[in-house]
Amino acid sequence: MNAAMLLQHAQGVIENRERSYGPAAESFAAIAARWSLVLGITVTPAQVALCLIDLKLARLSRDPKHLDSIVDIAGYAACLREVTRA
Repeated sequence: MNAAMLLQHAQGVIENRERSYGPAAESFAAIAARWSLVLGITVTPAQVALCLIDLKLARLSRDPKHLDSIVDIAGYAACLREVTRA
C-alpha cells in the first residue's frame, strides 16, 4: 500500500467511525470530558487526539510496520485538524 492508498484507507476508516460515533469534534469533546473527570484536570479534544496518536506511536515502536497503527495515526491527525478548526 503506497502513501496515497493509505490516506484513502484512513479516509474510509474516518467515515465509518463518523457513522458509528458521530462527528470527530463531538466525539473527541465527549472523550475529553470523560478524561477530564477521570484525571481531575481539564483535557481538550486536541489533547485527546494527541494522546491517541502517541498511543499508536508507542505501539509502532514495537512493530513499525503495523499497518493498522499507521492508518490510525493518519486518521487521528485528520481528527486533530477537525477539532482545532475553530
